[in-house]
Amino acid sequence: MKSILVCEFVSAGGLVGHAAEAALMPLGRSMRDAMVGDLLALDGAWSVSAATCAGAALAVGHVGRARDCPVPAGQATLDFLATQAPRHDRVWVVAPETGGLLQRCHEVVGAARWIGCGAEALRLASSKTLSLRCLQARGARTALDTAFERVARRWVVKPDDGAGAVDTQVFGDWPQAEAEARQRLQRGATVTLQPWVEGEAMSASLLCAAGSAELLSLNRQQVVIGSDGRVGFDGVRIGQFGPGDARWAPVQQLARQVATALPGLRGFVGIDLVWHETAGPVAIEVNPRVSCAYVGMSRALERSLAAEILALHPEVDHVGA
Repeated sequence: MKSILVCEFVSAGGLVGHAAEAALMPLGRSMRDAMVGDLLALDGAWSVSAATCAGAALAVGHVGRARDCPVPAGQATLDFLATQAPRHDRVWVVAPETGGLLQRCHEVVGAARWIGCGAEALRLASSKTLSLRCLQARGARTALDTAFERVARRWVVKPDDGAGAVDTQVFGDWPQAEAEARQRLQRGATVTLQPWVEGEAMSASLLCAAGSAELLSLNRQQVVIGSDGRVGFDGVRIGQFGPGDARWAPVQQLARQVATALPGLRGFVGIDLVWHETAGPVAIEVNPRVSCAYVGMSRALERSLAAEILALHPEVDHVGA
């Protein structure tokens, strides 16, 4: 029997002691548990292990069915993967792109065992600016379009390699936004300054392989802006817009453009986008990994996404513990 390790960064202790841990832990656990649950549903075809930490135990229904693989207190995610990856045939990682972490996870695990996007796709998608420029070259509308700069009422400053809404702030005028971006650059941070595209916040969930993309689900993003302009993420409602919706076909076209613009996308991929009243779908960023929208999607679609994702990867010899 082949073995697979699921390692989600937050529930594996990646943010222990960090101020954001409490807020992000429920999201991390939900993604990990959804992935493990889908794998366990494959009728015993795989021996499933999951990285855990104190406060992020396996879901009750998974105890005794999946192997608990606790991360030693204080051990970095990369060190944990370096130890555990050789003991498994496959490794399925969810980690932020920030600081190149997801890319480094890929390097540590190795392409032969890695479930998900290839190294080049991870490199491109880890930079919001670089990935959006690649999309523009394929004719996609993005937040970098000069048309949005000319009519912008608000501006957003965020990490160029960030994940989610972390350190994302909206400003009512350009000088304030530019000053904030400059301060971040002086602190050594990676920064992108973009017009805030007005419209409905959405996300698209894709199944990608060999330069193609299937639009699995078109979702509504719950985005909130505080009185200080700080942006928060309040969850995602999957499947809010079906194939019969007028927005489905244009987003499917955007999905195809993403798949060709970023070579090596494979498996579950997300696009954060805004539906603009005249421009249609406007790409904000590409997430080259499992995201919150994965949770419950296999059940909603009545498909085994885990099985389909595993099928996209060539077989390797069993390594074993």
